[in-house]
Amino acid sequence: MRTLARRLTLPATALAAALALTACQSDGAKATADPAPVTSAKNASAQSTAPTTPTTAPSAPSAPSAPKQPATQPAQPTAPRPTASKRASKPASPAPSRAGTASCTAADTKIVASKVSRPINHLVLTVTNVGSRPCNALNAPTVGFDDPQAPIRVVEDSKPQAVVTLAPGESGYASLILTGEPGPDTHGRTIRTIKVHLTPSSGTTVAAPSGTFADDGAAVSYWQRTLEEALTY
Repeated sequence: MRTLARRLTLPATALAAALALTACQSDGAKATADPAPVTSAKNASAQSTAPTTPTTAPSAPSAPSAPKQPATQPAQPTAPRPTASKRASKPASPAPSRAGTASCTAADTKIVASKVSRPINHLVLTVTNVGSRPCNALNAPTVGFDDPQAPIRVVEDSKPQAVVTLAPGESGYASLILTGEPGPDTHGRTIRTIKVHLTPSSGTTVAAPSGTFADDGAAVSYWQRTLEEALTY
């Protein structure tokens, strides 16, 4: 009986040990298998909380592009054209001397003798082209007073650089100096008429202003283009 009991006890003990071993192995396998999901969960959590790194670097700001030039330049403003009144007030430019232009004569000009306030003891002779073509007022006029006598002298220093050419309607000027240096042999008188020759063969007689007094020192300048130029002599 004791031997039978021992035989029965051994298998039961072995079975219990096997069951215990199997349970231990099962628990160990479970223990070793469980950490993987935990680790994966932690990694997933770490990955979800970690800041994401941008895959591409931000591009540098591009430089501002230069303004486009217009295809065509803007039209320049044109200067306003002078009105008729302004054109009329602008003095005419001197007419150039023309080769072949005829000399002015008494037939196509008008001559006037006038008083001036300055310089004293002076008259001015004005010759105006009343013809239809330009003419040249050559040299100095040949001038005499009243009675037939030798013409008065010419101021050679007054010779202009160019011939005075008068277009129709234009005028030239000559200064008439009435008195010279006073002296014991100087003879003066009041004159009434002035004989003016534009050429040796063409002349006219004009009235002298009232009270004109001249002496032996009288002289005449060359024809000038302006009154100011004539009265400098």
